[in-house]
Amino acid sequence: MAVKVAQEWLNSCSGCEISIVDMGERLLEVLSLVEFVHSPVLMDHKYFGQLGGGNHLEIPEAKVGLVSGGVRNEEHLEVLAEMRKKCEVIIALGTCATHGGIPALCNSYRNEEILGRCFGTETTDATDALPSEGVPPLTERCQALDEKIKVDVYLPGCPPNPDHIFAALVALLEGKPVELPGKSVCDTCPTIREGKGQLKKLRRFLQAPQYGAPGEPLDKMHCLLEQGILCMGAVTRAGCGGEAVTPRCIAARVPCRGCYGPVRQNGNQRFDMLNALASNGIDISSLPESVSLLRFSGAHNLLRPSRKSKEA
Repeated sequence: MAVKVAQEWLNSCSGCEISIVDMGERLLEVLSLVEFVHSPVLMDHKYFGQLGGGNHLEIPEAKVGLVSGGVRNEEHLEVLAEMRKKCEVIIALGTCATHGGIPALCNSYRNEEILGRCFGTETTDATDALPSEGVPPLTERCQALDEKIKVDVYLPGCPPNPDHIFAALVALLEGKPVELPGKSVCDTCPTIREGKGQLKKLRRFLQAPQYGAPGEPLDKMHCLLEQGILCMGAVTRAGCGGEAVTPRCIAARVPCRGCYGPVRQNGNQRFDMLNALASNGIDISSLPESVSLLRFSGAHNLLRPSRKSKEA
């Protein structure tokens, strides 16, 4: 009998769902073993019945629940609670679900500031009222799934590599534990590193670093961080390259941006990165700002409105 799977997306962009499709021919193998009973992005299944006659949001019962995106409004909370109620195993799919992702950058501002910026400008008259009819109220901040419900499996990534999605589903179907890479991007990076003490200040990524001769492999390229380009590889979980191992950004000759979140689930990428820079003798004041060090992991109260923002 096929294992029932329900899939939902909350405050997300559909990149994680595209990553499911990107499993390619392996998706056919998965589909032979599972039955998707709910997936708004892939199939027509209504929350309140196919004719809209229901009075309560309802999602079919399933063995596995895949949830992408974080929580940003009251509707997300309602859908997430129903998924937790109806699914035996909840998988937080993607960094928005595991750590807030890009949307959690909004946590640096109050809702009033965000809405004011969206619906008014310096050159337009102030609006009398903000949209409210049929619009779910915003929550106070953007939250990861485990701030609201129990999460059983974490699959970070923006988006997660299809190799890991496939491996996780197969492991669950076989009753085995889901295993993720436990190393950092730096641990899997093939570039040349000379060690501590060579760099004192960082510079913006406006000038091309030294890539080596055209066509040369990555193991001939010098570490981008040691060239003064901020690279988040030291504090970011490995895995974006999937079975190919080589980090995707590094393979494209650009620094890691931190999309797989912290190496440890409860890590703080900003704190860990500042600590790593300082311990290597790098002047952290050469950073123009540090909020972007949490561009993918600003949930769990790691990003909050500044004192200046609160007083505005």
